[in-house]
Amino acid sequence: MHEMIIQSRRAPVHTLTGVQIAATGSYVPDEIVTNEDLAALGCDADWIIQRTGILERRKAPPQMATSDMAEHAARHAMEQAGVTGSDIDLVILGTFTPDLPLPAAACLLQDRLGITGPAFDLQAACAGFIYSLITGMQFVVTGTSKLALVIGADINTRRVNPADKKTYPLFGDGAGAVLLNATGAAEKSISFTIGADGSGQELLCQKMGGSRIPHSCEGIQDNLQYVQMNGRPVFKWAIRQIEDSTRDVLHHADLAIEDIDMFFMHQANIRIIDAAVDNLGIAREKVPVNLDRYGNTSAASIPILLDEVARSGKIESGDRIMLTGFGAGLAWGTVLLEW
Repeated sequence: MHEMIIQSRRAPVHTLTGVQIAATGSYVPDEIVTNEDLAALGCDADWIIQRTGILERRKAPPQMATSDMAEHAARHAMEQAGVTGSDIDLVILGTFTPDLPLPAAACLLQDRLGITGPAFDLQAACAGFIYSLITGMQFVVTGTSKLALVIGADINTRRVNPADKKTYPLFGDGAGAVLLNATGAAEKSISFTIGADGSGQELLCQKMGGSRIPHSCEGIQDNLQYVQMNGRPVFKWAIRQIEDSTRDVLHHADLAIEDIDMFFMHQANIRIIDAAVDNLGIAREKVPVNLDRYGNTSAASIPILLDEVARSGKIESGDRIMLTGFGAGLAWGTVLLEW
């Protein structure tokens, strides 16, 4: 069988002005699952580290739902900003693992935090945070929102098959959040591109649970409730997409690789990150990584990493940072902003 090849697609680059990240927050469950723990399922610990760079990941307890993790992350961001729910007027939750089919997990979160304003989930899988971030920024830029809460959260460990030895070890659970507000500095501009290529839909998908294939006993017997991934073509596509979208955004902003202070890439696989970094000529010290501790947390990976680095004091005011997400859809997005 011939391997399916998905070409990198270019999408337009746009500019926003007058919006900034005001605070960050994150949360990961307490339970640590190491590669050695997965050996009981027949997984090869050495293969996992060599092929992915992952040493361990976090797993949510049975009683915890996506909105619970999102609440923890949101409250950490709110504490950092010194605000309460009454100050926030918009909630966007990037997730493909909501608590319920309906209502949106964002609505459950809104109620608990005491927020008045619209609340909705946005599903773009591992690109969910980038899509949500750009959406929230546009609400702020147009004056529709004064303080927006944007979150990426996923409980991946319940959507992957423990018997799938190549996919199950990749994923972990977690949540990350940012607060967005307007900035008085109109010269602070944000360049971004987002895109999708539905021709790659079969490469990374969950076939059962929607209107085409509703839940059924037969489907469960065939493991259709779990995420299925054709890793090799996704791997190649992701590297090309990171490179192309990064170059397109830099060209639009009239900047070079050397002008960027830090690159935050979706934490899916260290080999994807390494290849993109090498091909783009990025200095390694500018590319933080935490996938060795958390694995792929889907929509949560970028905001968790961003929060950890920001709280460590490694990002300074005025720094230029680039965020890049990619995943099922196939969907992607890259954002260049000034801290």
